Amino acid sequence: MARVEKAGLRVDEVLARFINEQALPGSGVEPQRFWEGLSTLIHEFGPRNRVLLERREELQAAIDAWHIAHRGRPVEAGAYRDFLAEIGYLVPEGEDFQIETSDTDPEFARIAGPQLVVPVTNARYVLNAANARWGSLYDALYGTDAMGDLPEGKGYDPARGARVIEWGRAFLDAAAPLAGGSWSEVEALSVRDGALVPALEEAEKFAGFTGDAARPDSVFLRNHGLLIRIVIDPATPAGGQDRAGISDIVIEAALSAIVDCEDSVACVDGADKALAYANWLGLMEGTLSEQVRKDGRSFARTLAPDVEFTAPDGSTVTARGRALLLVRNVGHLMTTPAVLDRTGDEAFEGLLDAMVTTLCAMRDLAKDGPRNSATGSIYVVKPKMHGPEEVAFACETFDFVEDVLGLPRHTVKLGVMDEERRTSANLKECIRAAKHRLAFINTGFLDRTGDEYHTSMEAGAMLAKQEMAGQPWITAYEDRNVDIGLRCGLAGKAQIGKGMWAIPDHMAEMLRRKIAHPMAGANTAWVPSPTAATLHATHYHRVDVQARQAQIRAQDRPARLDDLLTIPLAGGRNYSDAEIEHELDNNCQSILGYVVRWIDQGVGCSKVPDIHDVGLMEDRATLRISAQALANWLHHGIVTQGQVMDAFRKMAPVVDRQNAGDPLYSPMAPGYDGVAFQAACDLVFLGRVQPSGYTEPVLHARRLQAKAA
Repeated sequence: MARVEKAGLRVDEVLARFINEQALPGSGVEPQRFWEGLSTLIHEFGPRNRVLLERREELQAAIDAWHIAHRGRPVEAGAYRDFLAEIGYLVPEGEDFQIETSDTDPEFARIAGPQLVVPVTNARYVLNAANARWGSLYDALYGTDAMGDLPEGKGYDPARGARVIEWGRAFLDAAAPLAGGSWSEVEALSVRDGALVPALEEAEKFAGFTGDAARPDSVFLRNHGLLIRIVIDPATPAGGQDRAGISDIVIEAALSAIVDCEDSVACVDGADKALAYANWLGLMEGTLSEQVRKDGRSFARTLAPDVEFTAPDGSTVTARGRALLLVRNVGHLMTTPAVLDRTGDEAFEGLLDAMVTTLCAMRDLAKDGPRNSATGSIYVVKPKMHGPEEVAFACETFDFVEDVLGLPRHTVKLGVMDEERRTSANLKECIRAAKHRLAFINTGFLDRTGDEYHTSMEAGAMLAKQEMAGQPWITAYEDRNVDIGLRCGLAGKAQIGKGMWAIPDHMAEMLRRKIAHPMAGANTAWVPSPTAATLHATHYHRVDVQARQAQIRAQDRPARLDDLLTIPLAGGRNYSDAEIEHELDNNCQSILGYVVRWIDQGVGCSKVPDIHDVGLMEDRATLRISAQALANWLHHGIVTQGQVMDAFRKMAPVVDRQNAGDPLYSPMAPGYDGVAFQAACDLVFLGRVQPSGYTEPVLHARRLQAKAA
């Protein structure tokens, strides 16, 4: 790749051109100041970053040695905890405190609702996510299995439409009940003297209307801080069969969205990074657009405008039309060939992300139109950090970035992913390290499971992947995340989040199960699509999360650290040949299905059919689980290398069949010698020695190999 010299750095020409010609102009930051600042960041913070990674390896080596020395004996909780404290894996817990974060937006401080995660490199997906602030409840119900079955045929089915209307009326009865009777009995809506007719049980839930008060086009309600828009249009199919002419119920859905530069993308060089940063810049400028072809027509998809309506007192209300956007930077591990330091070594990618994504986000702070942050904040999610030292390092990095870019201290708000074992075991101290800029903590069950396998790799053979969900450490992990977050004062200032619903086509099951997240006291949870966000938003109407958090705080119920540290070993269990074959096939198919798209096409996140052809949202976190699970069984002799290879060869034709309709797809069978197939094998056969069990080193190396070819 062609490079240019910048303040002692050798920068990929495509990336340098983007920064000089698009990101810097209009930012108020002089090019020389930016490049000198980036050079200082790379050369002074880079060595410190490397020391933190070496510390990870030291701790892992000590844990491995302890387990080897105690192999064959039950793990005694007290002795194990004392050992982890002795080596510094567990740090002393300090006195109680409250976070001091200021200027967080209402979506973090006051309102609870769903959160999307979207790959930054796909402009269409990013725009869809940003515009998913509002979602049609009727469309979500009609087009999915949310009511128990899927629609048949292509035209509008009045019988199914009637069921949607009935579901919607029941939703309104629960969220904003009438003073008398049911919403199913309403025959007309109007506004008289600033009040809704028919009257609401709680009059203050009426938020406003559009159109003429006597015959409004739409009526707005507010429940638990979330807006509901009842659209009235008898000319539509749904409105025509509704006694009140109600054609839709449109609700606030994805209050926030994480624009992801990490787990869901495949950015391995300067051109990839430039694309990622350009899309983020377009979002912050408000100019991002994408040409879309749908139903035989082509149009430009852009960011949605804000929503205006008339308040009960006659004033105009402007409601946000887009999700509040966060950007997820890369973690501390990876380096990137996009920038080389003065010795020719690759720069740490997370440091590059910190400087460039913050620079791009400054566009939002300066513009006059609808802004991403009403409070003048920039939101960065920092993943895959191990313990308080690494969180403190991230905060110091953003201190430096703010100084270089001329931003007030703590403009950048930090989201800390509680997804590594050392972080969840020391969560209170991790929060303390970021207490001035913390805006978000989130349980990442997927990466957390992968780290569970890797950290305790030498302890013995572990349970099969599908058995992990019922283990004591997971319950303790999920409870502690909420309990510690509330005790540290996140309520009213920051988000406490829960993980992804990974089966995007199973919305009925999501509606049954995901209400557990707001019930657990989390004021956000991840969903895989705008439709899922709309349906999950109904849970936040059913659960008053602020009240639920107050109940949890009053219970004082911190989960035991020993439960969190319980290792999910298989013990004396003897898996049958059939169980082993199923585990091999399931994991190998999952690995191949994800990796082949990552390596060959640069797709970092997609709906990948599992072994039963059920589409699952897969990213590097799910890949890490499958790879580490097989690496563990291979290491402890549950399976042999030959058995794993046979399973890969057995599953490759299955994955080929599942991708047969993709014209860009290259089959793995019968040669089994492509770069993607080799990458899948590396992830398992070299899995035990990968840093923290991460998949990125293998994937990046093999993707670069594929791109070079």
